[in-house]
Amino acid sequence: MVLEVKCPTCNKLISWTPENSYRPFCSERCRLIDLGEWFSEERRIADENESTSQIAALQLSPEDLELLDQD
Repeated sequence: MVLEVKCPTCNKLISWTPENSYRPFCSERCRLIDLGEWFSEERRIADENESTSQIAALQLSPEDLELLDQD
């Protein structure tokens, strides 16, 4: 049985095999998109002083933040 996982970038199902040199991504394109998000700090690992909610808020659009403020 071959393990299938979703590409973290596009959510396409891929087989987790040695032949897939881009795993866990489906292609070089998706791998580079993910790498670019890390370089631009759209994705990052929280440091000790940063809560998860602060990081989540950074990833929301201004419209989403407005909706949260209305609650």
